[in-house]
Amino acid sequence: MDVPQTEPRLVDALRADLEDAGYGVEHVEEVLGPVATAALHREETVPALRATAAATGADARVAALVRLFVLGTAVPAALVARALPRLGVDGAQRLGLVTAAGAGADDEVRALVDLRPYAATDGRGDATWWLASDLGELATGGALRTDHVLGVGGASTTLAQVTVRDERARALDLGTGCGVQALHAARHVRHVTATDISARALGFARFNATLAGVRPDRVTLREGSMLEPVAGQAFDLVVSNPPFVITPRRADVPAYEYRDGGRAGDDLVRDLVTGVGAVLAPGGVAQLLGNWEVRGGQAWHERVGAWVDESGLDGWVVQRELLDPAHYAETWIRDGGTTPERDPAGWTARYDAWLDDFASRDVEAVGFGVVTLRRPADDDRPRLRRLEEVTGTVRQPLGPAVAAALAAHDWLAARDDDALARERLVVAADVTEERYLTPGDVDPRIVLLRQGGGFGRTVQVGTAAAGFVGACDGELTVGQLVGALGALLDVGADAVAADVLPTVRGLVEEGLLLPAST
Repeated sequence: MDVPQTEPRLVDALRADLEDAGYGVEHVEEVLGPVATAALHREETVPALRATAAATGADARVAALVRLFVLGTAVPAALVARALPRLGVDGAQRLGLVTAAGAGADDEVRALVDLRPYAATDGRGDATWWLASDLGELATGGALRTDHVLGVGGASTTLAQVTVRDERARALDLGTGCGVQALHAARHVRHVTATDISARALGFARFNATLAGVRPDRVTLREGSMLEPVAGQAFDLVVSNPPFVITPRRADVPAYEYRDGGRAGDDLVRDLVTGVGAVLAPGGVAQLLGNWEVRGGQAWHERVGAWVDESGLDGWVVQRELLDPAHYAETWIRDGGTTPERDPAGWTARYDAWLDDFASRDVEAVGFGVVTLRRPADDDRPRLRRLEEVTGTVRQPLGPAVAAALAAHDWLAARDDDALARERLVVAADVTEERYLTPGDVDPRIVLLRQGGGFGRTVQVGTAAAGFVGACDGELTVGQLVGALGALLDVGADAVAADVLPTVRGLVEEGLLLPAST
């Protein structure tokens, strides 16, 4: 099978060489410079080729690695040997990373895989590794193979940053791909099970875990579809960037293992949302990305909300993006390497297939977002059910905000208004207040509370609620503040409580107010 091999001695040599060369995200961007870096993000290679050709001194090792493993350019064997002195060209060939035209110093060496540095910040802090995947269209110049193993994209990073990162015993990475979610989970989970329908993906995931120095007994890899490989088991955390792309089920439309689950429409995401509870332990959390269809006459949250209800779990769905059918089709046809410039007939045929498929189900748009599900530890508690659209800028990583929101739901569910009145609250450190007044007025027309971190929420509050929040310094109880406001406004405590307490609960749930004991 054409995947990197995991011979320990050679992988150790590769890791040492990459470290010594300084083959990290920051150093690569320094060598490329801002113009070439930005162009590469737009999938334009010429500035990067020019920048790496001109590199000298210590930067030459990084430049050679970028040309070889990122740009897919042939590199003389002597430069590869200088960049990887411990591993050497022969060792790189034995690991299945490169192929060499011959044994001479000037003979060309070409990469068989994409191998690049990775850096991200999740709820545990900064994470850096090197990740191998299949070479992309940018390096090969052709359409992707259907069993292509994808590297890290925007969706992978989003999931890593939104995942809760408290200590847990067992985690499942469903649809692991190159294994990046499993690596993030291994930082805070004692044992990770990573599954994928693709044997090639599992081969890359094994190599990447070995290169990252993760002990073999910490990660188990299993081949199979969806939840089948772990039936009957229970996990404290499930993460999944599943093959959620909605693809026409036609013979003339290629299905790529990394993105197409082989189901019609959004059935795969529906089945995962409704079925993942079978492998969640009490208190266990599942977080996944997905697409869902918005069909004629139905709001997006009605369709997805029905899935959440069927799951029987706590559910929180955040829609981050909404695309019309044409835009969606263009995105994923290009993703597979078909363009109107390179293959006009294929482009048109696949475009028609996508639009026909959507029309057959009256699909008006396709949503993308993050789904968080949880099996309650206490079945008597009210279920969490939130479906919201957040399309603006958020402050990553969101994992801590998600964990805090789940904890806030439990805290509020355990307290009726009488119990809440005995608690003390404080304003979160990232909250600011804005007041808008008409010139000459004493009282503001609008009071806004803005959250600086997390989801960056803005909440409009009334005068009484604004006064309540302004006094939340942890000294007085909620009941004492309500009583004081009732006397100040001359309306009585009961009237203030009826007006303010629902807002207070919302502010606690959103993380703008915190229990003083936390």
